[in-house]
Amino acid sequence: MKKTNQEHPYIPHLKEGDLRTKWLKLLPLLSTTLLYALYYLISTLKFDVQIVPESVPYDFLLQLLVAYVLYALSRRAWIFLVIHTLLMGLLYVGNAVKISFFGGPIMPDDVFALQSLLLILEGWRFFAAAIPLAAIASLLLFNFTMRHWSAYLASLVAILLSITVVYKPASLLTPLDGYFGNSVWDQRSNYISRGATLYTLLETARYFAAAEVVPDGDMAQEAADNLLATAPERPAATKAFTPRNVHIVLLESFWDPNELKKAKYKPNPLSPEFRELWKNAGYSHALDPVFGGFTANSEFEVLCGFPVVKNSVKFERQLLNDVPCLPHLLADKGYRTIASHPNVPVFWNRVNAYRRMGFETYWSLKDFVKDDMNREFMSDRTLYRQVLEKIADSLEAKQPVLDYIVTYFGHWNYPLSESRPNKVSSPSDVDEVPAYANTIYYKTRELMGFIKEVRKRDPESIIVVFGDHLPFLGENFAGYVESGLLTTNRSDFTPAMFKSYVSTPMIIIDGKRGPVKFGSLPLYQTPKRVLDLLNFNEPSIMDYTAGLPDMRIRPLPGLHFNLSANGAVDLCKDPPYSQACRLSARWLENIAIVSNDLFIGRQFTRPKYIPEKPLESAAIKSSVPKPITVSP
Repeated sequence: MKKTNQEHPYIPHLKEGDLRTKWLKLLPLLSTTLLYALYYLISTLKFDVQIVPESVPYDFLLQLLVAYVLYALSRRAWIFLVIHTLLMGLLYVGNAVKISFFGGPIMPDDVFALQSLLLILEGWRFFAAAIPLAAIASLLLFNFTMRHWSAYLASLVAILLSITVVYKPASLLTPLDGYFGNSVWDQRSNYISRGATLYTLLETARYFAAAEVVPDGDMAQEAADNLLATAPERPAATKAFTPRNVHIVLLESFWDPNELKKAKYKPNPLSPEFRELWKNAGYSHALDPVFGGFTANSEFEVLCGFPVVKNSVKFERQLLNDVPCLPHLLADKGYRTIASHPNVPVFWNRVNAYRRMGFETYWSLKDFVKDDMNREFMSDRTLYRQVLEKIADSLEAKQPVLDYIVTYFGHWNYPLSESRPNKVSSPSDVDEVPAYANTIYYKTRELMGFIKEVRKRDPESIIVVFGDHLPFLGENFAGYVESGLLTTNRSDFTPAMFKSYVSTPMIIIDGKRGPVKFGSLPLYQTPKRVLDLLNFNEPSIMDYTAGLPDMRIRPLPGLHFNLSANGAVDLCKDPPYSQACRLSARWLENIAIVSNDLFIGRQFTRPKYIPEKPLESAAIKSSVPKPITVSP
């Protein structure tokens, strides 16, 4: 056998032509085969996420191509094996984990949420998420080489594919979607029918193909006119604007666990006083934009009055302008506008988002005394107490306040402190089912303490409390499936299940008049309700989302449903649409145009009005928000 003096590019001191070198060239094939089999079993047996057998050959061959590209660019074979193991683990196990938690696989927009994810993870969970990502990045850089002709070929393949994905995504999407199909609302089905590698490639291409379009003036104005023309008739103003304190409380993962009939809780987790108050509100619900996470999207809706329709965090990249959201409108009326959330301030880009919406002050974790914690989560009781102490001077001075509170207690995995022993039992086999009920036991009682105190100090204040999303109750909706409330797969949801999937308790208290009965309300229509209670009679961006007569529309990624006056749910996910679905689909198209114009565009549709002279106060005195105050 002829040998040369050239060292093999992957293994130092191993000569080209050596028999071992020839075997090493099979290393990507061996690693791909073994890892694919291992991760396929883990995904199937542990997380019940199984790529359909018909797609395994395509998926395997694509992963093999990825392996050979990595191998060609690798300096050391053992480092290649580590990188390939981590990368395939991320693609196959990582997607299975996300599907089991949230019902859908990893999406390109999740990259922008990665920083926020790492901020909330503690202990081993942080290292479990951070170490593989850091290892992949560092090892790729350390192991990179261009010593062999195969490295140049691999680089050419990678560069050509990247250019195609970014600049010509349709050349990939059109033929492959035509063959495999594509369901925007059912990403789990997309994943299992394509496999992790092809799914990741196509969704990355779709991300670039579906970039938001900033509308021109004519397009934006036409959409705005269409929305205003189809909105329900607005009653004539009979009263002048009446400033009252507004308290809005977003309750983390707040939901009624009594809907889990098989849980058989003893005692009832909800506070008796809360049950009575909610009964007086007609057991009203908010229809939220998210399930199990992405709290910021619920925040966006309840503050800005526009629906979130995509599976991405609106605060991160889709709120670029200063916009007259509820905080901004009330600041123009002399209100002191304050946001409080006992988390790190940069989480979900809240510092910038709150400023752009019109908040004057943002109190984050470092602004509160950590005197009552459930692990890393501040209790609602101490949060409410400290916020009321901080705004006491404004309440005493009769300066109107927008007091917006985002609670943190109630976050998965529902830890309790020693001062909060378990009070609720359940025979459920899902660990989260009793753990969540015990969290709600304390959450409802601490909430009622806050409501009582506010109504005692200021009987005419407006109080809004709601859950931001349903809680996570085990992999593949296990806690909900146990009671028949949901199925393990979103593709099998009935229309009623989709409504349950996004319905959380909501109470609006109109001062001395008490709770308001409004049924099931899309969360984005809440700020309009608040403005109406204040007799705000000027044009606002909330006028655009007043909806269609006798219909409430809840969009979700890839689908939407309409709730009629009689409570019937019309699910709109696949054409041919019903007549009502066609109307609501056109309405949502106009909403998307106006939303892009207001939040990322040139704001042609921003209402033109001159703010009334504000009350004498230290609040914002102009239509441009002051820099938000965040403690150092």
